[in-house]
Amino acid sequence: MRLKSLLWTALMMMLPATAMAAEGPDTGDTAWIIVSTALVMMMTPAGLALFYGGLSRYKNLLNTIAMTLVAYCLASVIWVLWGYTLAFGTSMGGFVGGFDHLFLNGITVSSLSGTIPTYVFLLFQMTFACITVALVLGSVVDRMKFSAWIVFTLLWVTFIYCPVAHWAWGGGWMGEMGALDFAGGTVVHINAGVAGLVLSMLLGKRLGYGKEAMFPSSITLTALGAALLWFGWFGFNAGSQLAADGVAASAFLVTNTSAALGALAWMTAEWMATGKPTVLGMASGVVAGLVAITPAAGFVSMPGSLVIGVMAGLIGYFSVAKLKNMLGYDDSLDAFGVHGLCGIWGALATGLFASPAVNEGGMGLFYGNPGQLWIQVVSILGTAAFSAIGTLVVAMVTKMVTGGLRVTQEEEIEGLDNSQHGERAFEIQ
Repeated sequence: MRLKSLLWTALMMMLPATAMAAEGPDTGDTAWIIVSTALVMMMTPAGLALFYGGLSRYKNLLNTIAMTLVAYCLASVIWVLWGYTLAFGTSMGGFVGGFDHLFLNGITVSSLSGTIPTYVFLLFQMTFACITVALVLGSVVDRMKFSAWIVFTLLWVTFIYCPVAHWAWGGGWMGEMGALDFAGGTVVHINAGVAGLVLSMLLGKRLGYGKEAMFPSSITLTALGAALLWFGWFGFNAGSQLAADGVAASAFLVTNTSAALGALAWMTAEWMATGKPTVLGMASGVVAGLVAITPAAGFVSMPGSLVIGVMAGLIGYFSVAKLKNMLGYDDSLDAFGVHGLCGIWGALATGLFASPAVNEGGMGLFYGNPGQLWIQVVSILGTAAFSAIGTLVVAMVTKMVTGGLRVTQEEEIEGLDNSQHGERAFEIQ
């Protein structure tokens, strides 16, 4: 009897601890998302800054890095003050989140989002907001005022990014409709690509565009930037599962596969067209493949990623080598061609290749659900239309506030490194 009593007492003492453990965060999931957050953070002020900086002309390299860095800083502050609640607060009509988490009100160290602390979740999502607005920069380098970029970033993150993030991930109409966007095909890439196209058309073409050669300042920096983006993208895509499990592992696998095939497809197309495979083409193909697999990463299997990657490389090359010249717009670093168009392809491909064997939450056309493809089309059109119109309004307000979007002709000729910052990236002998 004494032994039974002791065992019963020990069991009773263990129950509260077990209950508490069940209510707390999953340490494995939490550790993985903290690492993923750090990986995605690195993508903006390191990977994208080098990628875009190397593509810009030497007299604008530092300005490109500065605009990338300030976008990260501004979006980080916006997110913790009011951005998070607009994206993930209680839904207001499926369009935007409410103000229940303004200044992170109501969130404590004990708050959970699924199996991870809410602080970890909101920081992970913050890095997405930061890189999305920074991607827009690729369309307008060489000619936008630094002050105008600051105001534009503040307004665009608030009024464009946050609502679209809410639509897909925060309980908004897109998610309720059943649209599949695992890590940001619509929220990040279509949104940023369309915004970049609109902003570039408002600014007008660079001086000498189409008449003089505009060589990248450093393809070496661009290649290094692409490598850092590729590395960080594993956190971007695999981290979006918000758990350390098999779906995250599958997302990691298909992300790498699509990026590799994007590079090979772009290289092959360029080689056949020009007779030479370039490092710039391979680096651009990597990014194209990464963009396209982003919405599909947690829904498609490896065979689907093969098709997605190959098509992304071909679409990216065509948009840069042909489409831009055919339509006559000056998208400086091809943010629309690579992010906008490859993002659209990725969102459509998700509707084709989403497999319930990978994720029970997704089933595409090729697995017996033709309606999913139509839902994807609606999500693409909704995102593109809102981004285009909203960016136009934000740009007009920015123009009124700052007295113009574009630097003067003299400043553009001099270069934005010196005219905007008083610095030079290289000492030219």
